[in-house]
Amino acid sequence: LARFCQEFDAVAICDEVWEHVTFDGLSHIPLITIPGMRDRTIKIGSAGKIFSLTGWKVGFVCAAPKLLRVAAKVHQFLAFTTAPNLQVAVAYGLGKCDDYFLQMRKDLARSRDRLAQGLSSLGFPVIRSQGTYFLTVDLSPLGLNETDEAFCKRIVTDYKVAAIPVSAFYEEEPVTSVVRFCFAKKDQTLDTALERLSDAVHGR
Repeated sequence: LARFCQEFDAVAICDEVWEHVTFDGLSHIPLITIPGMRDRTIKIGSAGKIFSLTGWKVGFVCAAPKLLRVAAKVHQFLAFTTAPNLQVAVAYGLGKCDDYFLQMRKDLARSRDRLAQGLSSLGFPVIRSQGTYFLTVDLSPLGLNETDEAFCKRIVTDYKVAAIPVSAFYEEEPVTSVVRFCFAKKDQTLDTALERLSDAVHGR
């Protein structure tokens, strides 16, 4: 990607909001750190994702001054202001030592494994998650004869468990057999969801 950006004189706008939410010893490599990309990358981060405070809606951008000036003009027409106290809180969080981020990954990885094992034991085909706090499940091997959207509506209605149909993220030609579950929850919440879903895989 860096090679193509340089060859065609392109600027990369990188959505890297999950950069700190990686598992299994994997680490994110920001494109801006690749040789030749410092002056042609706009790196977008999310305090909401890093600190599990998605309701704050506070993000940040890293870029060379020339690009940052343009990005700031665009931002002015997207969001008028962000509460100063939230900005100060995010700055404090970003200054935390590495141990904080390592422990966060360990805690989330444990929750991921708890939900993955539980879903697998119920018969759901789980696709392993190496980042974010979502697990995806491919319904196609189950023969449920329903789309991802229909499945999600059924389980929230019948079992009071919410999932997101992945087809919602497609503009065209969607995959309609994959759903995602969030595992950034307390153990009790995950266990309750698994208990409720024990019959959902059979379409009952």
